Amino acid sequence: MAVSWRSWLANEGVKHVCLFIWLSLNVLLFGKTFLQYNQWPEYHYLHQMLGLGLCLSRASASVLNLNCSLILLPMCRTLLAYLRGSQKVPSRRTRRLLDKSRTFHITCGITICVFSGVHVAAHLVNVLNFSVNYNEDFVELNAARYRDEDPRKLLFTTVPGLTGVCMVLVLFLMITASTYAIRVSNYDIFWYTHNLFFVFYMLLMLHVSGGLLKYQTNLDTHPPGCVNPNRSRYQNIPLPEYRSEDFHELFLGEFSKSDELTRNTLVKICAEEPRFQANFPQTWLWISGPLCLYCAERLYRCIRSNKPVTIISVISHPSDVMEIRMIKENFKARPGQYVILHCPSVSALENHPFTLTMCPTETKATFGVHLKIVGDWTERFRDLLLPSSNQDSEILPFIQSRNYPKDDWKPYKLRRLYFIWVCRDIQSFLWFADLLCVLHYKFWQENRPDYVNIQLYLSQTDGIQKIIGEKYQALNSRLFIGRPRWKILFDEIAKCNRGKTVGVFCCGPNSISKTLHKLSNQSNSYGTRFEYNKESFS
Repeated sequence: MAVSWRSWLANEGVKHVCLFIWLSLNVLLFGKTFLQYNQWPEYHYLHQMLGLGLCLSRASASVLNLNCSLILLPMCRTLLAYLRGSQKVPSRRTRRLLDKSRTFHITCGITICVFSGVHVAAHLVNVLNFSVNYNEDFVELNAARYRDEDPRKLLFTTVPGLTGVCMVLVLFLMITASTYAIRVSNYDIFWYTHNLFFVFYMLLMLHVSGGLLKYQTNLDTHPPGCVNPNRSRYQNIPLPEYRSEDFHELFLGEFSKSDELTRNTLVKICAEEPRFQANFPQTWLWISGPLCLYCAERLYRCIRSNKPVTIISVISHPSDVMEIRMIKENFKARPGQYVILHCPSVSALENHPFTLTMCPTETKATFGVHLKIVGDWTERFRDLLLPSSNQDSEILPFIQSRNYPKDDWKPYKLRRLYFIWVCRDIQSFLWFADLLCVLHYKFWQENRPDYVNIQLYLSQTDGIQKIIGEKYQALNSRLFIGRPRWKILFDEIAKCNRGKTVGVFCCGPNSISKTLHKLSNQSNSYGTRFEYNKESFS
Protein backbone atom coordinates (compact mmCIF):
# COMPACT_ATOMS: atom_id res chain seq x y z
CA MET A 1 0.00 0.00 0.00
CA ALA A 2 1.31 3.42 -0.98
CA VAL A 3 2.10 6.10 1.54
CA SER A 4 -0.48 8.86 1.92
CA TRP A 5 1.36 12.17 1.76
CA ARG A 6 -1.49 13.82 3.64
CA SER A 7 -1.15 11.38 6.53
CA TRP A 8 2.65 11.37 6.32
CA LEU A 9 2.81 15.16 6.59
CA ALA A 10 0.42 15.10 9.53
CA ASN A 11 2.44 12.46 11.37
CA GLU A 12 6.01 13.12 10.26
CA GLY A 13 6.18 16.55 8.60
CA VAL A 14 6.94 18.81 11.57
CA LYS A 15 9.23 16.20 13.10
CA HIS A 16 11.36 15.95 9.97
CA VAL A 17 11.52 19.73 9.56
CA CYS A 18 12.88 20.04 13.10
CA LEU A 19 15.29 17.17 12.48
CA PHE A 20 16.54 18.86 9.31
CA ILE A 21 17.09 22.16 11.15
CA TRP A 22 18.99 20.38 13.94
CA LEU A 23 21.10 18.42 11.45
CA SER A 24 21.84 21.57 9.44
CA LEU A 25 23.02 23.37 12.57
CA ASN A 26 25.39 20.52 13.37
CA VAL A 27 26.82 20.39 9.85
CA LEU A 28 27.12 24.18 9.67
CA LEU A 29 28.95 24.40 13.01
CA PHE A 30 31.27 21.52 12.17
CA GLY A 31 32.15 22.85 8.71
CA LYS A 32 32.57 26.47 9.79
CA THR A 33 34.84 25.59 12.72
CA PHE A 34 36.87 23.14 10.64
CA LEU A 35 37.56 25.76 7.98
CA GLN A 36 38.27 28.38 10.62
CA TYR A 37 41.10 26.39 12.19
CA ASN A 38 42.33 25.11 8.83
CA GLN A 39 42.50 28.40 6.90
CA TRP A 40 42.31 31.40 9.20
CA PRO A 41 45.69 33.13 9.62
CA GLU A 42 45.31 33.38 13.41
CA TYR A 43 45.80 29.61 13.64
CA HIS A 44 48.55 29.27 11.02
CA TYR A 45 51.35 28.29 13.40
CA LEU A 46 49.10 26.16 15.59
CA HIS A 47 47.84 24.30 12.51
CA GLN A 48 51.42 23.75 11.32
CA MET A 49 52.23 22.18 14.67
CA LEU A 50 49.09 20.02 15.15
CA GLY A 51 47.76 19.44 11.63
CA LEU A 52 44.38 17.83 10.99
CA GLY A 53 43.93 16.93 14.66
CA LEU A 54 43.43 20.62 15.50
CA CYS A 55 40.62 21.05 12.96
CA LEU A 56 38.81 17.86 13.99
CA SER A 57 39.08 18.52 17.71
CA ARG A 58 37.70 22.05 17.45
CA ALA A 59 35.00 21.17 14.92
CA SER A 60 33.76 18.29 17.07
CA ALA A 61 33.89 20.57 20.14
CA SER A 62 31.49 23.02 18.48
CA VAL A 63 29.02 20.19 17.79
CA LEU A 64 29.38 19.03 21.40
CA ASN A 65 28.64 22.55 22.65
CA LEU A 66 25.41 22.66 20.66
CA ASN A 67 24.17 19.25 21.74
CA CYS A 68 25.23 19.61 25.37
CA SER A 69 22.99 22.66 25.51
CA LEU A 70 20.06 21.10 23.64
CA ILE A 71 20.03 17.79 25.51
CA LEU A 72 18.79 19.44 28.71
CA LEU A 73 15.79 21.19 27.17
CA PRO A 74 13.68 18.03 26.53
CA MET A 75 14.05 17.17 30.22
CA CYS A 76 12.40 20.42 31.36
CA ARG A 77 9.03 18.74 31.80
CA THR A 78 7.24 21.65 33.45
CA LEU A 79 8.26 23.97 30.63
CA LEU A 80 7.11 21.46 28.01
CA ALA A 81 3.81 21.03 29.83
CA TYR A 82 3.30 24.78 29.84
CA LEU A 83 4.06 25.04 26.11
CA ARG A 84 1.80 22.09 25.36
CA GLY A 85 -1.14 23.78 27.04
CA SER A 86 -0.34 27.34 26.04
CA GLN A 87 -2.32 29.19 23.41
CA LYS A 88 1.03 30.14 21.90
CA VAL A 89 1.22 26.56 20.58
CA PRO A 90 -2.19 26.27 18.93
CA SER A 91 -1.30 23.61 16.38
CA ARG A 92 -2.02 19.99 17.27
CA ARG A 93 0.95 18.90 15.17
CA THR A 94 3.32 21.17 17.07
CA ARG A 95 1.80 20.07 20.37
CA ARG A 96 2.28 16.42 19.46
CA LEU A 97 5.86 17.20 18.51
CA LEU A 98 6.55 18.01 22.16
CA ASP A 99 5.77 14.37 22.94
CA LYS A 100 8.90 13.49 20.93
CA SER A 101 11.12 15.30 23.44
CA ARG A 102 12.48 12.06 24.87
CA THR A 103 13.45 10.87 21.38
CA PHE A 104 15.23 14.16 20.77
CA HIS A 105 17.02 13.80 24.11
CA ILE A 106 18.28 10.36 23.05
CA THR A 107 19.31 11.69 19.63
CA CYS A 108 21.39 14.45 21.23
CA GLY A 109 22.90 11.90 23.62
CA ILE A 110 24.00 9.63 20.77
CA THR A 111 25.46 12.63 18.95
CA ILE A 112 27.42 13.59 22.07
CA CYS A 113 28.81 10.05 22.31
CA VAL A 114 29.90 9.94 18.66
CA PHE A 115 31.54 13.35 18.57
CA SER A 116 33.12 12.81 21.97
CA GLY A 117 34.91 9.86 20.39
CA VAL A 118 36.06 12.09 17.51
CA HIS A 119 37.11 14.81 19.95
CA VAL A 120 39.11 12.44 22.16
CA ALA A 121 40.85 10.77 19.22
CA ALA A 122 41.78 14.14 17.69
CA HIS A 123 43.18 15.43 20.99
CA LEU A 124 45.25 12.29 21.47
CA VAL A 125 46.86 13.10 18.11
CA ASN A 126 47.29 16.73 19.23
CA VAL A 127 49.06 15.69 22.44
CA LEU A 128 51.46 13.55 20.43
CA ASN A 129 52.10 16.38 17.95
CA PHE A 130 52.73 18.87 20.75
CA SER A 131 55.53 16.59 21.93
CA VAL A 132 56.98 15.58 18.56
CA ASN A 133 56.68 18.99 16.86
CA TYR A 134 57.99 21.03 19.76
CA ASN A 135 59.34 24.34 18.43
CA GLU A 136 61.73 26.51 20.40
CA ASP A 137 60.78 29.58 18.36
CA PHE A 138 57.19 29.45 19.66
CA VAL A 139 57.57 28.58 23.31
CA GLU A 140 54.27 30.10 24.44
CA LEU A 141 52.39 28.23 21.70
CA ASN A 142 53.68 24.83 22.83
CA ALA A 143 51.76 22.82 25.38
CA ALA A 144 54.81 20.57 25.83
CA ARG A 145 57.78 21.87 27.81
CA TYR A 146 60.41 20.21 25.66
CA ARG A 147 60.74 18.02 22.57
CA ASP A 148 59.59 14.40 22.90
CA GLU A 149 58.00 14.99 26.29
CA ASP A 150 55.91 12.00 27.42
CA PRO A 151 52.37 12.67 26.09
CA ARG A 152 50.90 11.04 29.19
CA LYS A 153 52.23 13.95 31.25
CA LEU A 154 50.18 16.35 29.14
CA LEU A 155 47.09 14.22 29.72
CA PHE A 156 47.38 13.85 33.48
CA THR A 157 49.17 17.04 34.58
CA THR A 158 47.13 19.67 32.72
CA VAL A 159 43.60 20.83 33.57
CA PRO A 160 42.16 20.09 30.08
CA GLY A 161 43.80 16.67 29.99
CA LEU A 162 42.76 15.56 33.48
CA THR A 163 39.20 16.86 33.21
CA GLY A 164 38.93 15.30 29.77
CA VAL A 165 39.87 11.86 31.14
CA CYS A 166 37.34 12.26 33.98
CA MET A 167 34.59 13.30 31.53
CA VAL A 168 35.26 10.26 29.38
CA LEU A 169 34.83 8.01 32.44
CA VAL A 170 31.62 9.75 33.50
CA LEU A 171 30.23 9.62 29.96
CA PHE A 172 31.11 5.92 29.69
CA LEU A 173 29.16 5.17 32.89
CA MET A 174 26.16 7.15 31.66
CA ILE A 175 26.19 5.47 28.23
CA THR A 176 26.49 1.89 29.48
CA ALA A 177 23.85 2.40 32.17
CA SER A 178 21.45 3.87 29.60
CA THR A 179 21.23 0.67 27.57
CA TYR A 180 17.90 -1.12 27.47
CA ALA A 181 19.21 -4.18 29.30
CA ILE A 182 20.41 -2.14 32.29
CA ARG A 183 17.28 0.00 32.46
CA VAL A 184 15.04 -3.06 32.51
CA SER A 185 17.09 -5.21 34.90
CA ASN A 186 18.14 -2.48 37.35
CA TYR A 187 16.65 0.95 36.88
CA ASP A 188 18.46 2.26 39.95
CA ILE A 189 21.80 2.03 38.14
CA PHE A 190 20.44 3.99 35.20
CA TRP A 191 18.90 6.65 37.43
CA TYR A 192 21.91 7.29 39.64
CA THR A 193 24.48 7.25 36.83
CA HIS A 194 22.31 9.56 34.73
CA ASN A 195 22.37 12.10 37.54
CA LEU A 196 26.13 12.26 37.05
CA PHE A 197 25.29 14.78 34.32
CA PHE A 198 25.86 17.53 36.89
CA VAL A 199 29.43 16.28 37.49
CA PHE A 200 29.92 16.09 33.71
CA TYR A 201 28.90 19.71 33.22
CA MET A 202 31.09 20.96 36.05
CA LEU A 203 34.06 19.11 34.53
CA LEU A 204 33.16 20.58 31.15
CA MET A 205 33.33 24.09 32.58
CA LEU A 206 36.81 23.38 33.96
CA HIS A 207 37.91 21.58 30.79
CA VAL A 208 37.62 24.69 28.60
CA SER A 209 39.43 26.94 31.08
CA GLY A 210 42.89 25.42 30.47
CA GLY A 211 43.75 27.60 27.49
CA LEU A 212 46.15 25.15 25.78
CA LEU A 213 45.13 26.12 22.26
CA LYS A 214 46.15 29.67 21.35
CA TYR A 215 45.78 32.01 18.40
CA GLN A 216 48.06 34.72 17.07
CA THR A 217 47.14 38.31 17.98
CA ASN A 218 49.63 40.45 15.98
CA LEU A 219 48.81 39.58 12.38
CA ASP A 220 49.48 43.14 11.18
CA THR A 221 53.11 43.19 12.29
CA HIS A 222 53.78 39.48 11.89
CA PRO A 223 51.95 37.99 8.87
CA PRO A 224 51.85 34.18 9.05
CA GLY A 225 54.87 32.67 7.34
CA CYS A 226 56.91 35.86 7.30
CA VAL A 227 60.73 35.80 7.53
CA ASN A 228 62.80 37.24 10.33
CA PRO A 229 66.42 37.21 9.01
CA ASN A 230 67.81 37.70 12.52
CA ARG A 231 66.57 34.25 13.59
CA SER A 232 68.72 31.18 12.95
CA ARG A 233 65.73 29.13 11.84
CA TYR A 234 65.63 31.14 8.61
CA GLN A 235 69.32 30.94 7.75
CA ASN A 236 68.75 28.34 5.04
CA ILE A 237 66.03 30.38 3.32
CA PRO A 238 67.42 32.22 0.24
CA LEU A 239 66.80 35.94 0.67
CA PRO A 240 67.46 38.72 -1.86
CA GLU A 241 70.49 40.95 -1.32
CA TYR A 242 69.65 44.43 -0.14
CA ARG A 243 71.34 46.99 2.04
CA SER A 244 71.10 47.08 5.81
CA GLU A 245 69.47 50.50 5.69
CA ASP A 246 66.55 48.80 3.94
CA PHE A 247 65.87 46.94 7.18
CA HIS A 248 66.20 50.18 9.08
CA GLU A 249 63.64 51.84 6.87
CA LEU A 250 61.37 48.83 7.10
CA PHE A 251 61.26 48.80 10.88
CA LEU A 252 60.73 52.58 10.94
CA GLY A 253 57.48 51.97 9.12
CA GLU A 254 58.37 52.89 5.53
CA PHE A 255 56.68 49.83 4.05
CA SER A 256 56.43 50.94 0.43
CA LYS A 257 59.90 49.57 -0.39
CA SER A 258 59.12 46.45 1.63
CA ASP A 259 55.91 45.85 -0.31
CA GLU A 260 57.73 46.12 -3.62
CA LEU A 261 60.43 43.79 -2.33
CA THR A 262 57.86 41.28 -1.21
CA ARG A 263 56.10 41.33 -4.56
CA ASN A 264 59.36 40.74 -6.39
CA THR A 265 60.70 37.99 -4.14
CA LEU A 266 57.51 36.51 -2.55
CA VAL A 267 59.12 36.79 0.89
CA LYS A 268 57.31 38.50 3.79
CA ILE A 269 59.45 40.30 6.35
CA CYS A 270 58.43 40.21 10.03
CA ALA A 271 58.31 43.42 12.03
CA GLU A 272 58.17 41.61 15.38
CA GLU A 273 57.89 38.18 16.94
CA PRO A 274 54.45 36.49 16.94
CA ARG A 275 52.34 36.87 20.06
CA PHE A 276 49.77 34.29 21.11
CA GLN A 277 46.75 34.32 23.35
CA ALA A 278 44.43 31.59 24.62
CA ASN A 279 40.97 31.36 23.10
CA PHE A 280 38.13 32.76 25.18
CA PRO A 281 36.12 29.73 26.43
CA GLN A 282 32.70 29.74 24.75
CA THR A 283 31.30 26.50 26.18
CA TRP A 284 29.79 28.18 29.22
CA LEU A 285 27.91 30.55 26.89
CA TRP A 286 26.28 27.52 25.28
CA ILE A 287 25.36 25.50 28.35
CA SER A 288 24.89 27.98 31.20
CA GLY A 289 21.39 29.00 30.08
CA PRO A 290 19.93 25.49 29.61
CA LEU A 291 21.73 24.23 32.73
CA CYS A 292 20.32 27.03 34.90
CA LEU A 293 16.87 26.46 33.38
CA TYR A 294 16.98 22.74 34.14
CA CYS A 295 18.25 23.31 37.70
CA ALA A 296 15.45 25.83 38.30
CA GLU A 297 12.97 23.30 36.97
CA ARG A 298 14.24 20.59 39.31
CA LEU A 299 14.04 22.99 42.24
CA TYR A 300 10.49 23.98 41.28
CA ARG A 301 9.44 20.33 41.06
CA CYS A 302 10.96 19.65 44.47
CA ILE A 303 9.11 22.58 46.07
CA ARG A 304 5.85 21.71 44.35
CA SER A 305 6.00 18.09 45.54
CA ASN A 306 6.72 19.03 49.15
CA LYS A 307 3.18 18.39 50.36
CA PRO A 308 2.64 14.67 51.14
CA VAL A 309 -0.20 12.67 49.64
CA THR A 310 -2.64 10.60 51.66
CA ILE A 311 -3.08 7.03 50.42
CA ILE A 312 -6.66 5.97 51.05
CA SER A 313 -6.52 2.48 49.53
CA VAL A 314 -4.16 -0.01 47.95
CA ILE A 315 -5.73 -2.77 45.83
CA SER A 316 -3.90 -5.83 44.53
CA HIS A 317 -5.10 -6.98 41.10
CA PRO A 318 -4.21 -10.12 39.13
CA SER A 319 -1.12 -10.26 36.91
CA ASP A 320 1.02 -8.30 39.39
CA VAL A 321 -0.96 -5.10 39.06
CA MET A 322 -1.44 -2.78 42.04
CA GLU A 323 -3.93 0.07 42.23
CA ILE A 324 -3.28 3.05 44.49
CA ARG A 325 -5.95 5.61 45.31
CA MET A 326 -4.84 8.90 46.83
CA ILE A 327 -5.99 12.39 47.73
CA LYS A 328 -4.00 15.61 47.82
CA GLU A 329 -5.09 19.10 48.73
CA ASN A 330 -5.80 21.38 45.76
CA PHE A 331 -4.82 18.66 43.32
CA LYS A 332 -6.34 19.01 39.85
CA ALA A 333 -5.89 16.77 36.84
CA ARG A 334 -7.60 15.76 33.63
CA PRO A 335 -7.85 12.46 31.75
CA GLY A 336 -4.71 11.73 29.77
CA GLN A 337 -2.37 13.31 32.29
CA TYR A 338 0.12 11.49 34.45
CA VAL A 339 1.75 11.90 37.83
CA ILE A 340 5.31 11.28 38.94
CA LEU A 341 5.53 9.23 42.12
CA HIS A 342 8.43 9.69 44.49
CA CYS A 343 8.65 7.55 47.62
CA PRO A 344 11.66 8.42 49.84
CA SER A 345 11.26 5.14 51.71
CA VAL A 346 11.95 3.28 48.47
CA SER A 347 14.55 5.57 46.89
CA ALA A 348 15.82 9.00 47.88
CA LEU A 349 16.13 10.30 44.30
CA GLU A 350 14.30 7.90 42.01
CA ASN A 351 10.81 8.71 40.73
CA HIS A 352 8.60 7.28 38.00
CA PRO A 353 5.67 8.51 35.87
CA PHE A 354 2.31 6.72 35.88
CA THR A 355 -0.79 7.49 33.84
CA LEU A 356 -3.80 8.53 35.89
CA THR A 357 -6.56 5.91 35.76
CA MET A 358 -8.79 7.91 38.10
CA CYS A 359 -9.00 11.70 38.04
CA PRO A 360 -10.34 14.03 40.72
CA THR A 361 -13.71 15.64 40.05
CA GLU A 362 -15.64 18.56 41.54
CA THR A 363 -17.35 16.23 44.01
CA LYS A 364 -14.59 13.69 44.60
CA ALA A 365 -10.94 14.48 45.28
CA THR A 366 -9.70 10.91 44.84
CA PHE A 367 -7.22 10.14 42.07
CA GLY A 368 -5.47 6.89 41.32
CA VAL A 369 -2.94 4.97 39.26
CA HIS A 370 -2.37 1.34 38.33
CA LEU A 371 1.18 -0.02 38.66
CA LYS A 372 2.52 -3.07 36.90
CA ILE A 373 5.13 -4.78 39.11
CA VAL A 374 7.98 -5.15 36.61
CA GLY A 375 11.10 -3.68 38.22
CA ASP A 376 13.00 -3.29 41.45
CA TRP A 377 11.38 0.07 42.33
CA THR A 378 7.82 -1.19 41.90
CA GLU A 379 8.69 -4.39 43.79
CA ARG A 380 10.00 -2.44 46.78
CA PHE A 381 7.03 -0.10 46.56
CA ARG A 382 4.60 -3.03 46.65
CA ASP A 383 6.43 -4.66 49.56
CA LEU A 384 6.23 -1.39 51.45
CA LEU A 385 2.48 -0.93 50.96
CA LEU A 386 0.91 -4.38 50.88
CA PRO A 387 2.42 -6.53 53.66
CA SER A 388 1.14 -4.49 56.59
CA SER A 389 -0.68 -1.24 57.09
CA ASN A 390 1.22 -0.14 60.22
CA GLN A 391 4.30 1.01 58.34
CA ASP A 392 4.53 4.74 57.89
CA SER A 393 5.37 5.71 54.34
CA GLU A 394 5.36 8.96 52.49
CA ILE A 395 4.48 9.28 48.83
CA LEU A 396 5.38 12.57 47.22
CA PRO A 397 3.76 12.81 43.80
CA PHE A 398 3.55 15.91 41.72
CA ILE A 399 1.42 16.45 38.68
CA GLN A 400 3.08 16.70 35.31
CA SER A 401 0.36 18.79 33.74
CA ARG A 402 -0.68 18.11 30.19
CA ASN A 403 -2.80 21.20 29.77
CA TYR A 404 -4.99 21.66 26.75
CA PRO A 405 -6.26 25.05 25.55
CA LYS A 406 -9.84 25.34 26.81
CA ASP A 407 -11.30 27.09 23.77
CA ASP A 408 -9.65 24.62 21.40
CA TRP A 409 -10.87 21.51 23.15
CA LYS A 410 -14.42 21.29 21.73
CA PRO A 411 -13.42 20.78 18.07
CA TYR A 412 -11.55 17.63 19.12
CA LYS A 413 -14.41 16.14 21.11
CA LEU A 414 -14.39 12.35 21.03
CA ARG A 415 -17.06 10.91 18.78
CA ARG A 416 -16.23 7.20 18.89
CA LEU A 417 -13.65 5.08 20.64
CA TYR A 418 -12.13 1.85 19.34
CA PHE A 419 -10.48 0.13 22.29
CA ILE A 420 -8.20 -2.75 21.22
CA TRP A 421 -6.31 -4.60 23.95
CA VAL A 422 -3.85 -7.43 23.34
CA CYS A 423 -2.65 -9.65 26.21
CA ARG A 424 -0.88 -12.98 26.49
CA ASP A 425 -3.15 -14.63 29.10
CA ILE A 426 -6.71 -14.27 30.33
CA GLN A 427 -5.66 -13.08 33.79
CA SER A 428 -4.13 -9.93 32.37
CA PHE A 429 -7.59 -8.58 31.51
CA LEU A 430 -9.04 -8.90 34.99
CA TRP A 431 -7.50 -5.82 36.58
CA PHE A 432 -9.14 -3.55 33.98
CA ALA A 433 -12.23 -5.62 33.23
CA ASP A 434 -14.43 -3.96 35.87
CA LEU A 435 -13.96 -0.51 34.40
CA LEU A 436 -14.63 -1.78 30.87
CA CYS A 437 -17.87 -3.39 32.01
CA VAL A 438 -18.97 -0.21 33.76
CA LEU A 439 -18.35 1.76 30.56
CA HIS A 440 -20.20 -0.82 28.49
CA TYR A 441 -23.35 -0.79 30.64
CA LYS A 442 -23.24 3.00 30.99
CA PHE A 443 -23.37 3.54 27.24
CA TRP A 444 -26.06 0.92 26.86
CA GLN A 445 -28.22 2.80 29.35
CA GLU A 446 -27.57 6.03 27.44
CA ASN A 447 -28.60 4.30 24.19
CA ARG A 448 -25.08 4.70 22.76
CA PRO A 449 -23.93 1.08 22.50
CA ASP A 450 -21.56 1.82 19.59
CA TYR A 451 -19.80 4.71 21.28
CA VAL A 452 -17.07 2.37 22.55
CA ASN A 453 -16.01 -0.55 20.39
CA ILE A 454 -14.13 -2.99 22.65
CA GLN A 455 -11.98 -5.78 21.20
CA LEU A 456 -9.87 -8.02 23.43
CA TYR A 457 -7.24 -10.38 21.97
CA LEU A 458 -5.50 -13.34 23.58
CA SER A 459 -2.18 -13.81 21.79
CA GLN A 460 -1.14 -17.02 23.58
CA THR A 461 -3.71 -19.67 24.54
CA ASP A 462 -4.29 -23.40 24.21
CA GLY A 463 -7.96 -23.07 23.54
CA ILE A 464 -11.08 -20.95 23.90
CA GLN A 465 -11.15 -19.17 27.24
CA LYS A 466 -13.53 -16.79 28.97
CA ILE A 467 -13.25 -14.14 31.62
CA ILE A 468 -14.79 -15.88 34.63
CA GLY A 469 -17.72 -14.13 36.33
CA GLU A 470 -21.29 -13.17 35.44
CA LYS A 471 -20.48 -9.48 35.32
CA TYR A 472 -17.92 -10.09 32.57
CA GLN A 473 -20.37 -11.63 30.08
CA ALA A 474 -20.38 -8.44 28.02
CA LEU A 475 -16.62 -8.78 27.52
CA ASN A 476 -16.62 -12.48 26.65
CA SER A 477 -18.42 -11.74 23.38
CA ARG A 478 -15.63 -9.32 22.51
CA LEU A 479 -12.81 -11.72 23.29
CA PHE A 480 -10.82 -13.05 20.31
CA ILE A 481 -8.06 -15.64 20.05
CA GLY A 482 -4.87 -14.62 18.27
CA ARG A 483 -3.44 -11.27 17.28
CA PRO A 484 -5.36 -8.40 15.68
CA ARG A 485 -5.29 -8.10 11.90
CA TRP A 486 -4.28 -4.49 12.00
CA LYS A 487 -4.63 -3.82 8.27
CA ILE A 488 -8.23 -5.07 8.23
CA LEU A 489 -9.02 -3.07 11.38
CA PHE A 490 -7.64 0.12 9.85
CA ASP A 491 -9.67 -0.44 6.67
CA GLU A 492 -12.87 -0.99 8.67
CA ILE A 493 -12.30 2.13 10.76
CA ALA A 494 -11.49 4.18 7.64
CA LYS A 495 -14.68 2.95 5.97
CA CYS A 496 -16.81 3.96 8.97
CA ASN A 497 -15.15 7.38 9.17
CA ARG A 498 -14.93 8.54 5.56
CA GLY A 499 -13.08 11.80 5.08
CA LYS A 500 -12.49 12.24 8.80
CA THR A 501 -9.43 12.40 11.02
CA VAL A 502 -8.91 9.43 13.35
CA GLY A 503 -6.44 9.63 16.22
CA VAL A 504 -4.40 6.48 16.87
CA PHE A 505 -3.04 6.14 20.41
CA CYS A 506 -0.59 3.34 21.16
CA CYS A 507 0.49 2.14 24.57
CA GLY A 508 2.52 -1.01 24.11
CA PRO A 509 5.71 -2.63 22.85
CA ASN A 510 7.74 -1.20 19.99
CA SER A 511 6.80 -4.03 17.60
CA ILE A 512 3.11 -3.05 17.73
CA SER A 513 3.98 0.63 17.72
CA LYS A 514 5.98 0.33 14.50
CA THR A 515 3.14 -1.56 12.80
CA LEU A 516 0.51 1.00 13.78
CA HIS A 517 2.82 3.87 12.86
CA LYS A 518 3.38 2.42 9.39
CA LEU A 519 -0.33 1.80 8.81
CA SER A 520 -1.20 5.33 9.95
CA ASN A 521 0.93 6.74 7.12
CA GLN A 522 -0.58 4.56 4.41
CA SER A 523 -3.25 5.76 2.03
CA ASN A 524 -6.79 4.42 1.89
CA SER A 525 -9.64 4.73 -0.58
CA TYR A 526 -11.98 6.46 1.90
CA GLY A 527 -10.09 9.72 2.41
CA THR A 528 -9.58 9.00 6.11
CA ARG A 529 -6.49 10.42 7.77
CA PHE A 530 -4.90 8.65 10.74
CA GLU A 531 -2.85 10.70 13.21
CA TYR A 532 -0.47 8.48 15.12
CA ASN A 533 0.35 9.08 18.81
CA LYS A 534 2.62 7.06 21.09
CA GLU A 535 2.35 7.19 24.88
CA SER A 536 5.09 9.48 26.11
CA PHE A 537 5.96 10.61 29.63
CA SER A 538 7.79 13.73 28.47
